[in-house]
Amino acid sequence: MSPEAEQAVTSSDKTFQQLRSDIVEGGIVAGSKLNEADLASRYSVSRAVIREAINRLETCHLVERKPNVGAKVVELSAQGLKELYQVRQALEGMAARQAAEHMSEGEIHELQALLNSHFNTVKTGETYYQEAGDLDFHYRIILGSNNKQLISLLINGLYHLIRMYRVQLGMAGPRVTTAFDEHRHIVQAIANRDAELAEILMRRHIQYTEKNLASKLNS
Repeated sequence: MSPEAEQAVTSSDKTFQQLRSDIVEGGIVAGSKLNEADLASRYSVSRAVIREAINRLETCHLVERKPNVGAKVVELSAQGLKELYQVRQALEGMAARQAAEHMSEGEIHELQALLNSHFNTVKTGETYYQEAGDLDFHYRIILGSNNKQLISLLINGLYHLIRMYRVQLGMAGPRVTTAFDEHRHIVQAIANRDAELAEILMRRHIQYTEKNLASKLNS
């Protein structure tokens, strides 16, 4: 690949990642229309790069196309949350089960260390915000499932839409402490190689989180 082509790929990837981050974190408002010319100016790239990024964001379920409207950011809705979290319960429950079966002792130790690093945030009781990727408890367990199809469905498909709900609706108050405790029990089940319990606890944790987020959507 020529240096020019390599630079183009890098620019395209960076724009996609920045646009994705801005949507997930609310910098680009949920439900808003995506105008290629405006975005090209905002990110200092060509409209072709923006068009490619929008197409990729569609596969992440962050962008949808509407007749006579064009591309727009998905809206956060009670029905959307319910449907997403029904799927999340099933898939991440399976991920926790398989993580208990497949994670190495080293990976489990790293997961426990990650949770310990979250404790200082949690004990204040103000919020429980997790960064994306390796700093995210759920992300680590999904990878720990060692199931390529499951990883693809969650990480490449639904992960950032799930994060959009989690980040924009947030987690605060008493739910912070209980969510952290639920995480601890899930890790303990994985460490004990209790696959069935790990799945049950993960599904229950996601169900409780959904109720918490739904209450904020409806308030």
